[in-house]
Amino acid sequence: MANQFLDSSIIRKVAMGLSGFFLISFLMLHVSLNFTSVLSKDLFNQVSHFMGYNPLVQYIGQPILIFGVVFHFIMGFILEIQNRKARPVRYKYNASSANSSWSSRNMIISGAVILSYFCLHWYDFWFQELNYKFIEMNVPNETRYYTELIHKFQSPVRTFLYCCAFVLLGFHLWHGFYSSMQSVGFNNKYARGLTVFGKYFAIIIPSAFIFIALFHHFIG
Repeated sequence: MANQFLDSSIIRKVAMGLSGFFLISFLMLHVSLNFTSVLSKDLFNQVSHFMGYNPLVQYIGQPILIFGVVFHFIMGFILEIQNRKARPVRYKYNASSANSSWSSRNMIISGAVILSYFCLHWYDFWFQELNYKFIEMNVPNETRYYTELIHKFQSPVRTFLYCCAFVLLGFHLWHGFYSSMQSVGFNNKYARGLTVFGKYFAIIIPSAFIFIALFHHFIG
């Protein structure tokens, strides 16, 4: 059954598109929660403490998110390999740059870099949370989150890498939002409007993450 699933090109593309929409929804939630750190230290601490100790978030939402991220990028690599096998011979004269955007031609590169960032992000925050709560067995402290966030962005190198990752995320979303709609067969009178929305989304969401990082590096 699993082999039939992976062998179906159409199913792979639909699964890729659906997982992409799932991650887009997560990005909207994540940037909204993170932006509270710019508005209010106390509000960010309250939101972070709720997310960190809510059993639905920790034991249902978080595993689903991790699975969604890994699944999306695995499917991306599989589709890239499939596309390369379908075009084993490259044309001598290739005008791909004139026919497609950089983001569409390099989704696998931007995806790999973003996946590396997610791994670093999980190490910085998720594993540290596991260590704080389940290894060191510390007493819950709902005032610690803002201080920990500021500490992460004190390093100019870490902040720079963080910003670079979200620039690449913007390129990835620039093509990925439209590609996800095409993959799930969304091609009606609203498709054009959603495509335009996707372009704004690809600019606004990564820019918001970058603003948060720079705000806490220089001001926080």
